[in-house]
Amino acid sequence: MIQGVSSDAGKSFIATGLCRWLSRQGLKVAPFKAQNMSNNARVVEGGEIGSAQWLQAIAAGVTPDVRMNPILLKPESDRRSQVILNGVANEELTNQPWRGRSPRLWPHVVAAYESLAREYEFIIIEGAGSPAETNLWADDVVNMRVAELGEAPVLLVADINRGGAFAHLYGTWALLLPDHQARLSGFILNKFRGDPALLEPAPQDLEARCGVRTIGVIPWISHDLPDEEGPTVIDSPSSGPRVGIICGPYASNLDEFVALQRSTYVTFVRSLGEFDHFDLIILPGSKHVAKDIEWIHEKRLDERLRSAASEGTAILGICGGLQILGGHIDAVEGVEGASDGLNLLAVSTTLEREKQTRAIEMAFPAMTSPWGWLSGQHVTGYEIHHGVTSGSDALSVSDGRLVFGSDNLLGLYFHGLFENPSVLESFSGNVRGDLDVALELLADTMEEHLDASFVMSCLGLATS
Repeated sequence: MIQGVSSDAGKSFIATGLCRWLSRQGLKVAPFKAQNMSNNARVVEGGEIGSAQWLQAIAAGVTPDVRMNPILLKPESDRRSQVILNGVANEELTNQPWRGRSPRLWPHVVAAYESLAREYEFIIIEGAGSPAETNLWADDVVNMRVAELGEAPVLLVADINRGGAFAHLYGTWALLLPDHQARLSGFILNKFRGDPALLEPAPQDLEARCGVRTIGVIPWISHDLPDEEGPTVIDSPSSGPRVGIICGPYASNLDEFVALQRSTYVTFVRSLGEFDHFDLIILPGSKHVAKDIEWIHEKRLDERLRSAASEGTAILGICGGLQILGGHIDAVEGVEGASDGLNLLAVSTTLEREKQTRAIEMAFPAMTSPWGWLSGQHVTGYEIHHGVTSGSDALSVSDGRLVFGSDNLLGLYFHGLFENPSVLESFSGNVRGDLDVALELLADTMEEHLDASFVMSCLGLATS
């Protein structure tokens, strides 16, 4: 099991790398995270899971599965998250106070883990936040309780780039119960820049205090893989079309734009000052459309979007972004509130309790400027939304699905458009980087900078 001293310490990164590295050894391995909190999600058979576990399954060379992330929390406000249980939104649990949920959630964690364990040789488990958050112990369904379920040795990760990594590691160990201290098998320092020799003698001092060895120092690497939460910040090329992505507080599924960021110049727009002259403006998915519309008005981005639309700039709305481009959005109790969009597209949306989640294929017909780069494209992706949209700006495409458009405005219920290489090539003339190459780089990094024999011994395997 991979745990961290904090959020964003690198748990997902390490787990993903280990999944690919172990898969390269010919082992049948699956990822598992009992409970994830993120608005970046992917559709698999049976519903949706966090993007991180989807990526870890791809790294392991296995089919992503709802069992790999049985509980997904999707934030809808500072104090409320939609609960996705075994891939499906659960309204009753969403409305239940957080501290009362764990007795009902734990049996699903056990069932999912034990089912995976019957099918796979090894499970790489990822924790959440920190195991030393004593206020969460009574309701734990994701950290040490899961380690005990899987009888798993724990590797604890700290982000040394932030500073204070040795204090974080020692403090985490010191706060744990004795049984949980005993489960800590190794420390990992992540995101290190510089000469590892300069760390001496701190790893030895730490081991002397708590008896846990530092088994790896992972260097800072530019891997261009999507982050678990929010937008992924990577260096985009300065050439090619300029793309602005309107990034509100509840923007979702932003990981789908990583390939686009590799291939052309992309800016995540969070303020009026970041709104530039773009060749394409994208309104991405949203976990709470009404609140993101309110944010757009507060930031006065609505004025700039209307100006850009009147000037002929291509504006693409994806899922919630489509709803924002349209008119009235009817409320559904327990889902989202009613709102009025920007009224740039002559469509309206009705929110339904049942969420639509499915993998889809779509073929675009001949498209006029500025959408010529989509003409004839056959694309694969996924749908994940509560809304049903209709109106006079509906456009029929060759397979009977609906997109919505008027001149330089286009909206669609389709995630993953820019993950299709042919679309990237047509749009930017450049397809830079490759997911599999990035995953191989991660595996190479694990092999070189972790104590491989120690990791194999944790799995009960001898090294040659």
